Formats: sequence, structure tokens, C-alpha cells
Amino acid sequence: MSKKIGFLSFGHWTESPGSQVRSAADSLLQSVELAVAAENLGADGAFFRVHHFARQLSSPFPLLAAVGARTRTIEIGTAVIDMRYENPPTWPKTPGQPT
Repeated sequence: MSKKIGFLSFGHWTESPGSQVRSAADSLLQSVELAVAAENLGADGAFFRVHHFARQLSSPFPLLAAVGARTRTIEIGTAVIDMRYENPPTWPKTPGQPT
């Protein structure tokens, strides 16, 4: 059995002096680039935290789609989705599963 290694990105963005992340869009772009770089270095997983009520990453699925479009072998997913803020009957259809 081979060991697996991945990362969990919190991808949080706030307007603060000295931040390397200038906007919510920049946070998303950097998250995609992080996953691509991790895959190139041999990582097996890239997971992203959901930030409910934030200006970025309140829904992880567009980010996961962008990461999936740029990577080939890395496993992608969410760390945790707090179902208190979701609509459970419709959630399984959100990730693109057939209706």
C-alpha cells in the first residue's frame, strides 16, 4: 500500500494590509494553481473548505470544476459541507449528477 498525501486549503480572503490575495477572484485562481502545482509535485489529494456567507467559495462546486479541468490524477473534494446551510433534497443534484 502506498502512502497518499494531499492538502486542505482554507482559501480564506479578507481585505487586510499585506495580503498576497487581492480579491475573492484571486483567492479562487490561487486555489486552482495550488492544486495544479500539488499534482505536479506528486500529491494525491486537493480538498477545499466551504465558506458559507463569504464572498468566495460559498459553493465549492465551481472551484472543483475548475480544478478538475486543469488536473488529471489528483483526487479533489470538499473538506466539510455543513448541511445546516444546504437544501438537502436538492443537494445531490448540485455536483452535476444526472436528475
